[in-house]
Amino acid sequence: MKRLFILVLILTGAVLYGNSQELRCRVSVQSTKIRGANRNLFKTMQIDITDFMNNRQWTEHKYTMDERIECNIFIKLEQQISSDEFKGTINVQLSRPVFGSTYTSSILNIQDKDFHCRYVEFQPLEFSENNNRDNLTNILAYYAYIILGMDYDSFSPEGGTQYFEKAQQIVSNSQNAREKGWKSFESERNRYWLTENLLNTSYSDYRTCLYDYHRKGLDIMSEKPEEGRAAIAESIRLLQKVFRRRPSVYILQVFFDAKKNELVQVFSKSYPDERNRVLNILNEVDPSNGSIYERIKESEEI
Repeated sequence: MKRLFILVLILTGAVLYGNSQELRCRVSVQSTKIRGANRNLFKTMQIDITDFMNNRQWTEHKYTMDERIECNIFIKLEQQISSDEFKGTINVQLSRPVFGSTYTSSILNIQDKDFHCRYVEFQPLEFSENNNRDNLTNILAYYAYIILGMDYDSFSPEGGTQYFEKAQQIVSNSQNAREKGWKSFESERNRYWLTENLLNTSYSDYRTCLYDYHRKGLDIMSEKPEEGRAAIAESIRLLQKVFRRRPSVYILQVFFDAKKNELVQVFSKSYPDERNRVLNILNEVDPSNGSIYERIKESEEI
């Protein structure tokens, strides 16, 4: 079963060394807002970023081709500061296979509006874990570790801790960077706060939710749909605890940006009492998407 090998590694603590990379990352660089620029530069940038994400070994685990983690990076360049300096946004998406089905579940769909980088065509992308060497590779490596951490958390309780810590180290190394996105005071929803929230024990219920939602919920739904759906409903209660502790915490937005439509699909097939309980929680913890969750009620009319 796809990536069952990874799950076994995590649960047994086994480590295999090898040169098989972990990510299958599709990269798109869009530059339509930048006029008069060298279009080949952006094509080369896309190729270089794809190589950086997919050909670097990020963990000590050995992956087969089928076990690689599916993810997407969409970079939208909106401003050219100089011949080699650009600003824009980066959207990072992560999906996970669900056991016993062909369905893939979205875990991460995050838009970072503080994408600011220098890029010189044909110059190798270099990353150092120990210092703030280059903002482009810092951002890419940061999100590579976030992707890994989220994926591992969905297979094992807090299995992604070491990767979140690596992402947090990049944040620490970047505190003197002139580019935005790394510092606590710049925004309540940026790279600094994402790793802070993920590693903050006050919000550990969030990471428990990631595991329960996927392993105890989605992964058994093909054989035991009612039991799996009930586990997902219980996992949402954990988010309610996080919300009541701090309603504005960033990771809640991160969760619902990825899961809002899937939650509608899951609970549209639920029985009335469960559906109403889940709706009450969702409307409390994620009111901005209330109109989307109203679609859960549509099955009542069928």
